[in-house]
Formats: sequence, C-alpha cells, structure tokens
Amino acid sequence: MRTTRARWLDEGLEVLAADGVDGLRIDRLAARLGVTKGSFHHHFAGIADYRRALLAHYEAQTRAALAEAIATGGDAGTRTTLAWLTTLVAEDGATLRRPELDAAVRAWAHGDPEARATQARIDDAAIAALQATWRPAVGSDAAARTAALVPYLVSLGAAAMVPPVEAAELHAVYRLLLESVPADEA
Repeated sequence: MRTTRARWLDEGLEVLAADGVDGLRIDRLAARLGVTKGSFHHHFAGIADYRRALLAHYEAQTRAALAEAIATGGDAGTRTTLAWLTTLVAEDGATLRRPELDAAVRAWAHGDPEARATQARIDDAAIAALQATWRPAVGSDAAARTAALVPYLVSLGAAAMVPPVEAAELHAVYRLLLESVPADEA
C-alpha cells in the first residue's frame, strides 16, 4: 500500500491536471483524500514544500516512464523502437502521454522558476532519449537531435490543443511520421 505522502503527491498530480497549480490547496486536497490537514503537515512543511515535492514526484514519474518505455523497446533499431513508442501513445492509461498534466505543469513553469527548471530537465531527458534512438539511423548528432524534435514537438502541440488530441489520432500522426524513418538494418 502507498504511503500517505505518496497519496498526497498522487492526488496533487490529479488536481494539477484538472485545475492547474491554483487548485493545489491543502484543504481541498485533504477533503479529496478524506484525511485531515494535520496529515498534510505531518509530511510537508507547508504548501511551498509540497509544491517542490510534487514537482520532484512528477519528474521522477515522467522520467521513469520514459526510461521504461525506451528500455522495453530495446535495441531493435530506430524504426522498431520508434514504432514501439508509437504504440505506447495509444494505450489506455499510457504513462508517456498525460496531456492535461503536461499542459498544467508547462503553464506552471511560465510563472515559477522551480517548475520551469523541472520541465526543462524533463524535456532534455526526453529529447536526449529520442536523439539516442535516432542516432544509428542518421549521419550526425545534429541530425539525430532534429529528428528527435519532430515527434516531441508534435506531442507538445497535440497536448496544447483544446481539447488535447486524442491518443488514437496522435497515434495515426506518429504512424505517418514513421513512414519517413529509415528501415532497420538486419
């Protein structure tokens, strides 16, 4: 069973995705969890401490999901790995694509330096992972970075739309992009 601290953080991500950073209020979170505000103060020194912990929790979850997806895709080649990642976008409950949460964190990052630094680290990690996936199929690191930016920027644009592009439709866009990926060498 999850610890109460983890429950606070998981619930915070749900509230953040639905209501943005302004929805992160101790009384509201406590009511949603069915616990007292004293429970909050047992785990966090205040709302600023909670928000720092929430950003760290979000970053850890996001980076772990990315690492797991890349590792599960294996070293099967660029096209095969990208095809694997494409299938993960359309899965129910996909951890790689949480458009409402992504949009909320990015909105938070516009006005908060800590949120901005967290989002920058997540973006850097995602682009680096995609760049490493692309590198065997292209002639240089610069070309791999450019190729990595294409699906990443498509994903960001899809999440920024109101409402966000549905997973199945984004999957179809990625399948179209896959047609431009060189075939894996046997």
